[in-house]
Amino acid sequence: MTGFALGAEQEEWCAGLRTLARERLGPLAEKGEPGRVNRPLLAALGELGLLEKVFGSGALELCLLRESLAYGCTEAETALALQGLGAHPVLGAGRPTQRERWLPGVRRGTTVAAFALSEPGAGSDAAALALAAEPDGPGWRLTGAKCWISNAPEADFYTVFARTGEAPGAKGITAFLVPGDREGLTGEALDMLSPHPIGSLAFDGVPVGPEDVLGEPGQGFRVAMNTLNLFRPSVGAFAVGMARAALDATLAHTAGRTAFGGVLADLQAVAHRVAEMATRTEAARLLVYAAAGAHDSGAPDVPRRAAMAKLLATETAQYVVDHAVQLHGAAALRRGHLLEHLYREVRAPRIYEGASEVQRTIIAKELYREVAAR
Repeated sequence: MTGFALGAEQEEWCAGLRTLARERLGPLAEKGEPGRVNRPLLAALGELGLLEKVFGSGALELCLLRESLAYGCTEAETALALQGLGAHPVLGAGRPTQRERWLPGVRRGTTVAAFALSEPGAGSDAAALALAAEPDGPGWRLTGAKCWISNAPEADFYTVFARTGEAPGAKGITAFLVPGDREGLTGEALDMLSPHPIGSLAFDGVPVGPEDVLGEPGQGFRVAMNTLNLFRPSVGAFAVGMARAALDATLAHTAGRTAFGGVLADLQAVAHRVAEMATRTEAARLLVYAAAGAHDSGAPDVPRRAAMAKLLATETAQYVVDHAVQLHGAAALRRGHLLEHLYREVRAPRIYEGASEVQRTIIAKELYREVAAR
């Protein structure tokens, strides 16, 4: 990629992914039960080698993958992303025994992973989490709750962040790998606006030992942030994929729909709105891939760039999908219409992995930190 324009091979690969998502993965998604883990879909992602790419590539390729899948099948994109989010802490901070035990199944799509950070009282302020890891011999017992956890309560293992108390705030958090069948761990599904699986978890003295720790005790917040810095730009790519799907649908509709003696595209108000949708989508795409490139090159300003990419792309996707619905009219509100589906899907990314307000806070803090350093 040069100047954030794709080369011929990348364009061909992305086009193939969009077709694959629509023709091969879409039918599997339609057979799934809303709000439940779609294991046949995950297995197909594994068979096609797409889950392997989540772990074997950098942020740039991950963004291309997520954008292309989102264009053709949002459920496939989400299933792939949740596997990566839940398992990347194991890849980056896990012990060899943990990686050997869990990651092969994640790559095949036969083992379901989950990232358990948010709590009823600690969503956007992740450093305020209260899940207690109380000392118990050489290990700990986890007591408390997690909420809004994707793939819960059906995941085979969870990357869980708990307070071990080495220091206040973010410095007293430890990351644990907790199997889904561990004694004392229960959960329930939550009925949400978008159809992907999400639930809550209850920890009633769940035992964990030193062999379950990811990284080092007290360093769990770093594990979480390393994962989020990789996945935040790719959340933006997911949003760009949805925006591009909504934009293309709008172009086709307004070019062919007759109204007031011509087609909708002949109306200046319509044409200008479509132009705005296209311009914002392209700006968001460029910022996403700039952030991905910064991550892959080891640039020092990744947190700021990642936050900017997620902020602009998710807010843009909301704008584009909303205006696409408006230009389609009542047909877009009918259950099963592409835009009805995207309208439900596009709202959540402005909240998860750090709400838009959190991204603005991160951006401002990083900017002022740079000023202080100078």
